[in-house]
Amino acid sequence: VHPLWQSPLTIPGGTRQSPINIQWRDSVYDPFLKPLKISYDPTTCLHIWNNGYSFLVEFDDSTDRSIIVGGPLENQYRLKQFHFHWGAMNDWGSEHTVDSKFYPAELHLVHWNAVEYPSFEEAVMEGNGLAVIGVFLKLGARHEGLQTLVDALPAVRHK
Repeated sequence: VHPLWQSPLTIPGGTRQSPINIQWRDSVYDPFLKPLKISYDPTTCLHIWNNGYSFLVEFDDSTDRSIIVGGPLENQYRLKQFHFHWGAMNDWGSEHTVDSKFYPAELHLVHWNAVEYPSFEEAVMEGNGLAVIGVFLKLGARHEGLQTLVDALPAVRHK
């Protein structure tokens, strides 16, 4: 059981809730699934901010300069922000699990359906409004791209 959901009272209901445990043996290959195409323009990055429990890197989503398309998506989706989930120890920190295994951290790239909805705030309320790419992270060698972000974190130490 996920450390965040320790009691039956705190376990979320419904079939589209987080966190989820991805079970490898139950995974089904879809030969018709198209590749997911990711096209990000780094100049759309606006700022990093602290929301009180994490930090977010926010992007200009007024145009289609940073988008994803394809895969299971019927429309293209604009990048709004990315954030990380991590724990106090390296044993667990990811929101989701694979075969009940936690990862030290998880990156979430949050996109919204600007074809169907006029704003991110409206898209959030709909079943097809958001598309989030989750990336499990593990400890390893220094990563220059991530290091640039880590170096900026002291500037957003407070909410």
